[in-house]
Amino acid sequence: MSNRLRGTVLVCLAFAISTSAFCGPMGFKDSAMAMGDFSPNWQEAFANYAITPRDALGASTLYMRSDDESKSRQLADATYTRLLERWNLPQAQANIWFLGGLGNLTGNDFVGSKTMVSPGIQLDYETTRLYTSAAARLYRADGINHDYASARLGFSFYEVDYDEIQPWLVVEARRMAGLSDKTEVTPMLRLIHNRYFIELGVNNNAQGRINFMYIF
Repeated sequence: MSNRLRGTVLVCLAFAISTSAFCGPMGFKDSAMAMGDFSPNWQEAFANYAITPRDALGASTLYMRSDDESKSRQLADATYTRLLERWNLPQAQANIWFLGGLGNLTGNDFVGSKTMVSPGIQLDYETTRLYTSAAARLYRADGINHDYASARLGFSFYEVDYDEIQPWLVVEARRMAGLSDKTEVTPMLRLIHNRYFIELGVNNNAQGRINFMYIF
């Protein structure tokens, strides 16, 4: 395999298992993907199944808590992921994704439950050594606005072969309306393989965070 072709294959594989840490992209057709993102104020578990090369259906559960720990939310929803556009470039790949959810929201500051919708969009660009992404998502229910935005920048320490583990340094900044008046910044060490990754970090509030993803 030529170096150029191998690089293109590695880019596609690296992207297929890369994701931003809230409701991320899908795997290849007929694959299942499981993901998790866990910290004291944000705990999410997510799974989907790719029904086509561009569409995936799934479900997620999300716990959100305010910085002062006085307010909490629990969301269980059905999700839909759509690859809107993809550009396969020499030694790189760029994508635009639609991420959406519809589900049931409960909280400790209101009685009963509410229907929450959560449409969003993600843009990303990746080579075998560099990754950047930006995402925005609306989390809306009657009288509730928890709109979310995030940005990521990461780089790998060195290139590896397909069957080797590659270490990355990733820094993410994210913010959610209505629950926090701060921007959370988290540097993370990512270990990525051809079907999984794990991320470990500590944010600017001295809170630990762990993310994972696995493609079946």
